[in-house]
Amino acid sequence: MAGGKGLVVVVVLLLGALADGGGVQEYLAVIEVPNGGPWGVWAWQEMCPEGTYATGFSTKVEAYQGLVNDDTGLNGIRLHCTRGDRGDKHQDHTVESQSGMWGRWSEPTWCPPGGYLQRFSLRVEKIRGGMRDNMGATNIRFACSGGENLEGHGLSWGENGVWSPTCQKGLCGIQTKQELPRGALRDDTALNDVRFFCCRQ
Repeated sequence: MAGGKGLVVVVVLLLGALADGGGVQEYLAVIEVPNGGPWGVWAWQEMCPEGTYATGFSTKVEAYQGLVNDDTGLNGIRLHCTRGDRGDKHQDHTVESQSGMWGRWSEPTWCPPGGYLQRFSLRVEKIRGGMRDNMGATNIRFACSGGENLEGHGLSWGENGVWSPTCQKGLCGIQTKQELPRGALRDDTALNDVRFFCCRQ
């Protein structure tokens, strides 16, 4: 991957502003994977409200467009944050950072009751070169605290990368790397990479 960032865990105590202005959520570390796509720039971070954790997620995916049309694959990822025992799905708060303009959102996929998201793996199509259609990221999967793996509703193209490091106390924020729309007759890739923030407590 361009830049060769490798597998990084930044273990520092930082402050992330909540998207809804409802306070400050503290996070302990940032987890990443080394296989993200090369296009786009990092958007803003969005954090779960204080005292909540990501117990589920949704994906925004553009369906396969056929041989002659442009495909973008994975366009967005939402975390569904819940409070208390981390399992009250009726009072979830959604955070998503920046998402691409194509595709539709899936219904949430949840960890089993009492579980929460701890790490992830990104599915990315390799650079195809020339005039061929590139897609960047095509799907994501998460591991829950109880050991269950959850697969996103993405596309099958590309390869799953290695698992990220584990957030022992769960995920509480997200930041996406997006390529903005490039205009008519140009190749778009939308979401290329993502990083998550580990809850402090």
